[in-house]
Amino acid sequence: MTMHKIGPVSVDAMLEDLRTLVEVESPSRDLDALRASAKAVAGVIESRLGGQAVLVESEAGPHAHWSAGGDPKVLILGHHDTVFPLGTLQRRPFAVEDGHATGPGVFDMLGGLVQAIHGLAALEDRSGVEILVTADEEVGSRTSRALIEERALACGAVLVMEGAADGGALKTGRKGCGTFEVSVAGRASHAGLEPAAGVNALVEAAHQVLDIAALGRPDIGTTVTPTVASAGTLDNVVPAMATVIVDVRVESAGEKERIEAAFAALTPHLDEAEITVQGAVGRPPMPESASAELFAVATSLLPDVEGKAVGGGSDGNFTAALGVPTLDGLGAVGGGAHADHEYLVVDVMAERANLVAGLVNAIQDA
Repeated sequence: MTMHKIGPVSVDAMLEDLRTLVEVESPSRDLDALRASAKAVAGVIESRLGGQAVLVESEAGPHAHWSAGGDPKVLILGHHDTVFPLGTLQRRPFAVEDGHATGPGVFDMLGGLVQAIHGLAALEDRSGVEILVTADEEVGSRTSRALIEERALACGAVLVMEGAADGGALKTGRKGCGTFEVSVAGRASHAGLEPAAGVNALVEAAHQVLDIAALGRPDIGTTVTPTVASAGTLDNVVPAMATVIVDVRVESAGEKERIEAAFAALTPHLDEAEITVQGAVGRPPMPESASAELFAVATSLLPDVEGKAVGGGSDGNFTAALGVPTLDGLGAVGGGAHADHEYLVVDVMAERANLVAGLVNAIQDA
């Protein structure tokens, strides 16, 4: 293959763009904030790469899509929504100190977006490259999934700019993940005068939590974790309603089917209690086979880089499930995703930008 020229990248320029993006807060579901964030992302893309980044409107906010033109060959995939509420920036402003950049969203995943853009800017030839930055990844990608899948199939290879795994490893596999909500309907009554006249939704929910937790098979990578529960109205009323929210992670399509069938088959323990279940394993598993070819290219470019399968899901799960070669975790090296101590390691920003450039170069010439 003929490798095209890759120019230098500037860490100072990357930090400048990272500050720009971090300082436009972008909590999921806040449409005004996401419109501003999408415009900021588009502005950075256009200033560094030229052309036009098109804003694709959706119920969840605008997705930004940029194409260099030519035959589609590789999709750079990311998201601009973050988990932090408005006002977080005031409490945790963007800063660079002791080799770390900090601020809401630096690691998940604004740093990765900036690195990708600057990596592409260093390429002499960007033909066939597309960038898609979505507005709803943190809340399930409901409005962006079809567009992600369309562009992935058109391009034939996907590089996902989510933050790296521990130690800077690339993410070569991901579990499928989903959320279930189990609602219990009982019957209220006075807890002191006639408790037996009620149907205690909280007691039923307690039975269901034990049944649900027993569905886990950690030995084969399946975790089923009740995470949030609520029930009752007053301390002297038998609760008529209860809800339980459950996080599910699976490594195989067979386990996805088993878990979904098990939730659908949940039955009450108490007479006259009723159960309603909503949810699914919405992100299919990303098998390590989907990343094998691209990971081999990555190790040829950066021999010391490791690959890890991880429990969390990303939009790469969708593209891998289509059979499109997908490599994840190419974004920032750092840690603390979704937490106040979130950080990005500045010293490896240039290395990771160059890795993206090298991967794109190799895909173009394959």
